Amino acid sequence: MSDIAAYGALFLAAFLAATILPAQSEAVLAGLLIAGEHPAVLLLAVASVGNVLGSLLNWLLGRGIERFRHHRWFPASPGQLEKAARFYARWGYWSLLASWVPIIGDPLTVIAGILREPLWRFFLLVSIAKIGRYLLLVAIVRHWF
Repeated sequence: MSDIAAYGALFLAAFLAATILPAQSEAVLAGLLIAGEHPAVLLLAVASVGNVLGSLLNWLLGRGIERFRHHRWFPASPGQLEKAARFYARWGYWSLLASWVPIIGDPLTVIAGILREPLWRFFLLVSIAKIGRYLLLVAIVRHWF
């Protein structure tokens, strides 16, 4: 696989995995690490940038979609939004450290946008979470393979 194809596929997988679309980036990263054709540091950087940017898209969607909350097609009921707001109020911005967790992480990043989490803090905490997860994956793959 060419370098541009490998890095492009990894970036796309990581970006999509961070959105509300179902995607898996860890398998792509692990496969490229096991193949050993690309530097681990560069793979880590590409996956991290893609994943953080995907979460940023969620935050932006959250910022913009709230104005449509009273439309029938809105994806969350007022009760669901209130429940999410209570959860976020209870755990606060520290809950963004769980943005890497499957199933709950992606909605957390949308909620952060809806609740107007400042971009600098969102970016910092999500970056720590996403990069930390990929660092752990790289360490595990390099240790076992």
